[in-house]
Amino acid sequence: MNSPSALSVVIPCLNEAERLPLLLADLQRGGSELEILLADGGSNDATPEIAGLAGAHLIKVHPAGRGRQLRTAAAQARGDWLLFLHADSRLPLQWFREISPLLQTSTAEAAAWYFDFRITPSTPARRLLEQAVALRSSWLQRPYGDQGLLLHRALYDRSGGFAELPLMEDLDLVERLSQIADLRRVGLPLTTDGRRWQSDGVIQRSWRNARLRSRWKQGESAERLAADYYGTQFAYQKPQR
Repeated sequence: MNSPSALSVVIPCLNEAERLPLLLADLQRGGSELEILLADGGSNDATPEIAGLAGAHLIKVHPAGRGRQLRTAAAQARGDWLLFLHADSRLPLQWFREISPLLQTSTAEAAAWYFDFRITPSTPARRLLEQAVALRSSWLQRPYGDQGLLLHRALYDRSGGFAELPLMEDLDLVERLSQIADLRRVGLPLTTDGRRWQSDGVIQRSWRNARLRSRWKQGESAERLAADYYGTQFAYQKPQR
């Protein structure tokens, strides 16, 4: 890496004090070469203090909304490369050592890169979902936010970046990226917390979100979909597959 800010990691968060330390510990393996930006939507737990202890740059975004938070933090990032992650994600042990050679190749800048989706704890139904996500990401070029997104600043800017949407901000961006670049596997797993599938189960949750995506493609506004999905409190939530 040529400079301490060559890779900027952008993480939207709201009251993630329980899970955020684990991801920040993973990121510390990148050493001082990483710039970590936490786009905070107004946390009232220990998230700001945790950010400070980890040496992350806390960016307060009001009103909250993940699309707005991602766009705001990306605009302030100094790195040539941008890595977008969810706060409940976990990176593998050697992630930085594996990614660093990729960032040095000239051809990498022409593509956007995503991780392999994993859920913990694992169950047979969740493993099937992981396989379905892998097929969708490869064949349809549609990885979503909980797979991470790694891309060069020039490509991010060319795509228009994240829109200030309350829902579907990840799908909106990858649809635009797929029109101008390939989306490729990093070849490393990114593990997400399985708590989101505990109440409804994999099938019901996946069907519900497939319907949301269908309505989005049919032209319904992100605001309407967010209101249906979250109820009245939809300013910031974590979309579920």
